[in-house]
Amino acid sequence: MREVVPVAERGPRERHWVSRCPACEAPLRVSRLECPQCATAVEGRFELTPLARLDREQQRFVELFLVSRGNIREVERVLGLSYPTVRNRLEQVIEALGYPVRAEGREGRMQPEERRQLLEALSQGELSVDEVLQRLRSGKE
Repeated sequence: MREVVPVAERGPRERHWVSRCPACEAPLRVSRLECPQCATAVEGRFELTPLARLDREQQRFVELFLVSRGNIREVERVLGLSYPTVRNRLEQVIEALGYPVRAEGREGRMQPEERRQLLEALSQGELSVDEVLQRLRSGKE
């Protein structure tokens, strides 16, 4: 299998797609498409695809995720990030694309030590069962 090379290490800088207005952060709309070979141009109002609306960092993450064939451990290795951080970035991309993140994905963010502390607080009567369940579902301690 070919080695995965991070997008940032691929060579000379290219111009990148800008999806948000640099002045006010509003989404930009495409109004002109042009053929680089024959200069034929098409003008109008074109909507961006959800993937094109992702910021540059999210687009690079998606590209690496796809090249890694969805293997989070490979993405983790290439980026030098922990599994929970890679999983969090994936969930941020899913949300940015307009899809809900499943509740069990959010529960996965809580570290084992945090869960242990919640269960300890429950056993000591400091928190109710409902409070612990709510915190587990939201991924917050």
